[in-house]
Amino acid sequence: MESSSQDRQLPATERKLQQARRDGQVARSRDLGHLAVLGTGTVAILLLAPWITDTLRTGLAGQLTFDRHALDSAESMLPGLRRLALAALACAAAVGFLVAMASLISTVAAGGWIASLKPITPDLKRINPLSGISNLLSKQQLTQLVKVCILAGVIGSLGWAYVKGSLHKVAAMVLQPSPEAVTYLANWLLAGVGLMLLVVLAVALVDVPLQTYFHHQRLRMSHQEVKQENRESEGDPHTKGRQRSLQRKATQRASITAVPRADVVLMNPTHYAVALRYDEQTMQAPQVISKGADLLAMRIRDVARTHGIPVIQSPMLARALYAHAEIDQPIPGSLYTAVAQVMAYLYRLRAALRGQGQMPVEPPDPEVPVELDPHHVAARLTTTEGRDA
Repeated sequence: MESSSQDRQLPATERKLQQARRDGQVARSRDLGHLAVLGTGTVAILLLAPWITDTLRTGLAGQLTFDRHALDSAESMLPGLRRLALAALACAAAVGFLVAMASLISTVAAGGWIASLKPITPDLKRINPLSGISNLLSKQQLTQLVKVCILAGVIGSLGWAYVKGSLHKVAAMVLQPSPEAVTYLANWLLAGVGLMLLVVLAVALVDVPLQTYFHHQRLRMSHQEVKQENRESEGDPHTKGRQRSLQRKATQRASITAVPRADVVLMNPTHYAVALRYDEQTMQAPQVISKGADLLAMRIRDVARTHGIPVIQSPMLARALYAHAEIDQPIPGSLYTAVAQVMAYLYRLRAALRGQGQMPVEPPDPEVPVELDPHHVAARLTTTEGRDA
């Protein structure tokens, strides 16, 4: 079920804007296209005005000059008429091409180039009478209606004032020679078009940001739509959490094969097991090559004992390494001292077994920062919650 317009209070996300663009929905101003067409047409006519005026003056002078030969043979006037027609066609083609290019460029400049067939794809929702009535009564359509009425009123008023102020001069053209009358008429028309261009320019300056505003308004989203988009783009947080948990467990199970390469296994004493390895030649610090909890910890312990790897009971250090160290990564710097005590004990043990020293009395009790012990943090949170309750 789609969210109502009242629920859509959030701005559109970048993903929705890009999807709307792929569907052919962008902010476009029709008045900007009108301005481009009228402006380009006017500039083209201004540039061609000397040639047009000269051609018309010459053509009219030739066609309106009669002699006995012209009166005897009307066909002699056809070449002149043909030249005028070809000149008019060439002028119209040049202006039409420039106007078409201006319309295309203004459209691309307003919303960019979009190749999408969705806007012209048949859709039964578009012929729904209820949807059509609601669209006609929408804020955008009402604003468009008001804008068109204002534009028509302004252009009509200015046009009436312009024609009324120069009507007597236009009427007097019939008394002037044809070349001068054509020149005056061309200047009069260009001035009127220029005045209209100023009005369209003012409307376009308002319409461009207005269409952008309406476009973003149409694409506004509800909280539910934003949440759904986040799930689609990033995945459901619960599902991703379960996937990460399964991947972590799979990695830990696979790391059991690395236990035979360990130097020592630390335990707590049954819930956690962490296998450490340190090579002075290739490692800057000891690394965790395997870790696990509960049954996996028992499996690591059994594999270590099978391969004669020392298993040391160090509950706090085992929990801290399990919580803060990653497999095949160096141990955290805050645990260097504690692990160093274990490694020193291990070296003395190996030396004693080789007959090069006395057997250590008992394993060390490494000093582990209490904030790194997950059991200590959990106990503190439980105590705090009990006090708050």
